[in-house]
Amino acid sequence: MGGPRREFLTLLMSHLRNRPISDGPPDHRYLVYNSRAAMEDEYFLAGKMIAVSIVNGGPAPHFLSKNLVNRMIGDPSFSATIEDVKDEEIGKVLHQVLEAESDEVLQNLILQNSTIFQTAGCLRSVKTCEKQGFVEEYIKWYIIEKNESAIQRFKDGLDSLHFFTAVQQYPSVLAPLLYLTYKTLTASDMENIFRPSLSPAGSNRRQKEALTLGFWADYLLDCEEKVTAVSLEELLMFATGLTALPPAGMTPPPCLEFSSDSPFPVANTCANALKLPLSESYRIFKANMDFGIQNSPGFGNF
Repeated sequence: MGGPRREFLTLLMSHLRNRPISDGPPDHRYLVYNSRAAMEDEYFLAGKMIAVSIVNGGPAPHFLSKNLVNRMIGDPSFSATIEDVKDEEIGKVLHQVLEAESDEVLQNLILQNSTIFQTAGCLRSVKTCEKQGFVEEYIKWYIIEKNESAIQRFKDGLDSLHFFTAVQQYPSVLAPLLYLTYKTLTASDMENIFRPSLSPAGSNRRQKEALTLGFWADYLLDCEEKVTAVSLEELLMFATGLTALPPAGMTPPPCLEFSSDSPFPVANTCANALKLPLSESYRIFKANMDFGIQNSPGFGNF
């Protein structure tokens, strides 16, 4: 529950990005058929992992191709390029097709590479005015159609907890969770997320808390501007077990507390509570925040 669950789901989404079931640029990967993965039903499991993560307050994957997601929800639009084809030899041939300056040169290229195009079912006589459409047809087959069985099994997994059904019903809201659309975390986001729990106004402790709260705001800005040893994502991970704001929101709401018992920050990721050390100077506060967070990686911050 709580922090360990969110941290586990964060690690899971990060691991999924590099599994052999997908290929392509890091920020918009396509599913590719892998016989071993198919035998182990990994496509279904990957879809199920994503659905479970999103529904249970974990992160969204944010690495799938928008073209792939659109295809899964029934949108016929497709805008992949040759750069999305990771096979270097095939990519080279497709570039040569686009660069052909005459019908004769184009037809010779197609015949020389007939096996490639015959496998895709698009081997035919093509004129130079048709070469762009010919290449797009091949890319669509290479990325989507030849991997259709894997995509279908992935969709089956995504429908765990009825998540994919919800995506189809509300595509404009839920489909972007699956591809790269997330907003970069900012200092303002962090200030708004973590609400301080302050002592009564007028008390001596309240004055110390107000001073530390100012240090907190300065520290967030330094993290955003990358002049600290810690990033905003690492700070959020330390406090909540997440590196990005989850689609389902955070429960309970994150809060800031203050502590004079330790010079270093302390996190309760189950409660989304971050205890800041009361400090007399920003220099000491910043150094202790950096040290505390850098020396508390992984499970055990709760």
